[in-house]
Amino acid sequence: MTKENQQRSEKFDGLADDYDRYRPRYPLELFKTMLLPFKNKKHLSIVDVGAGTGIALERVVEILGNDHYYHAIDVSSDMIEQGQRKFPHVNWHQGQAEVLLPKIDGVDLVVSAQSFQWMDRPKLLSAVSRQLRTGGVMCVIQNNRNFEDSEFLADYESLLEAMSPGYSRYYRKFDFWQEMADAFKASSKEVVLHTHDWTMTVPSEAFIGMSRSSTQAQRAIAANGEEYLNQLATLIKQYEVNGSLEILYQSELYIYTR
Repeated sequence: MTKENQQRSEKFDGLADDYDRYRPRYPLELFKTMLLPFKNKKHLSIVDVGAGTGIALERVVEILGNDHYYHAIDVSSDMIEQGQRKFPHVNWHQGQAEVLLPKIDGVDLVVSAQSFQWMDRPKLLSAVSRQLRTGGVMCVIQNNRNFEDSEFLADYESLLEAMSPGYSRYYRKFDFWQEMADAFKASSKEVVLHTHDWTMTVPSEAFIGMSRSSTQAQRAIAANGEEYLNQLATLIKQYEVNGSLEILYQSELYIYTR
């Protein structure tokens, strides 16, 4: 494993159980939009890049069924082991998606979820461009905490900024639409953005687990020890209602169709 690959793997090694248990899922409405072109088709080649424990695959398999050739790529062996328990019929590959995707010929659908931000995106998109069949689809889906409309989330972001070295709430201000359009030499009609606003109500303990499963919180814990978790618990007590929190999200789905 290369040094870069090792560093990317270490972001999530040891977190797979919490990651799978607590990470928010993505809206069903966006998956229905994503997968509409493949309704009633069989034997498709489908690749989830940066698959983690298979959170995006949960929806894809639910909607499209098992009668396809599924591949999942991730750098973390812990994440893959968790994913294999959930989806033993999927071909799991450990390594960088940018490197491994070119070894999978004739791809009909590439899905990249939250991990897209961590990848060498120009290299990955170049590989997708080479491997994607005519009529194939590349999708990126992500959840963004809506801290602009939530006092709790705004204060949570401030806590991370104070305790997680180098963190900024604006760290994901990427122009994925333009990156995809440039990589695929696509017109404005060939890359489409769909958004969906939604609210998730979670027990306070689940939010703590969700926070612990993130790289930003792990850096805060590494830098501050239990003090981060103590301050997080104090913050939660200010906002929880009957032991639960409302988390506002805006989810984004970028779709390129060849």
